[in-house]
Amino acid sequence: MFWIISSTVVAACMATVMIFVRLRAAKKPASVKKIILPPLFMSTGAFMFLFPVFRVGWGQVAEAVLVGVIFSIFLIRTSKFEVREENIYLKPSKAFVFILFGLLILRIILKLIIGQTIAFGEMSGMFFLLAFGMIFTWRLAMLRQYLQLEKTL
Repeated sequence: MFWIISSTVVAACMATVMIFVRLRAAKKPASVKKIILPPLFMSTGAFMFLFPVFRVGWGQVAEAVLVGVIFSIFLIRTSKFEVREENIYLKPSKAFVFILFGLLILRIILKLIIGQTIAFGEMSGMFFLLAFGMIFTWRLAMLRQYLQLEKTL
């Protein structure tokens, strides 16, 4: 129970930091590098699967990634770019904060439900895959939108 509570607190802190990072990012021009680096850095977390305690079956991998892709739809819908002064900026969305906290609450509920039937290590692996699937899909959609807008400049 300690691990579930502590990992939930860490997730809440990460979500809060993400909101502030997103708000600051809207003040600076976007770039391909700024879009693709977060999932690239996050991918290093896959090293956790070197340890047997975190390994999950292929069915669980598919489920977690699919849920992440579904969750990413909300982020994709609130991530829009705009052109200002010959640069492309990420347009701030008021809904983003609510969506991020909504996803966090949903994730906590899922963790509490699943945590009673799945070992903590497996659950950690599944939630990493969920988060990676969500961020990777979201950033891929952002990259596509950015490149299309860049062609018009």
